Amino acid sequence: MSYDDNNIFARILRGEIPNDTVYEDDAVLAFRDISPQAPVHVLVIPKGAYVSLDDFTQMASAEEVGRFFKTVGEIARSLGLVGDGFRTIANTGVNGGQEVPHFHVHLCGGRRLGRMIAKD
Repeated sequence: MSYDDNNIFARILRGEIPNDTVYEDDAVLAFRDISPQAPVHVLVIPKGAYVSLDDFTQMASAEEVGRFFKTVGEIARSLGLVGDGFRTIANTGVNGGQEVPHFHVHLCGGRRLGRMIAKD
């Protein structure tokens, strides 16, 4: 799958769509989900054009991948999620439930979360 420059996260990165930013640097943007599934629900995205976790780990440099995940941990700590625990989710592809074709992780916490995967 090729990267779609008009996906919602690309538009957020270009400033075309507002967001509730919780963290930003030259490589990463983190913002609150507009439809939160937990008291704290933040999306963390790289600023590069990566479709999925698979694409990101294949195409980004080891330094970029490491920096991204280190930043995810820093954001979780800054949000106070570490003490009681939190969930980090990276949906990939259709069967993984990925809805936006721009690699992102969800940081969810602030309460006890339910089962990770429900049976259909």
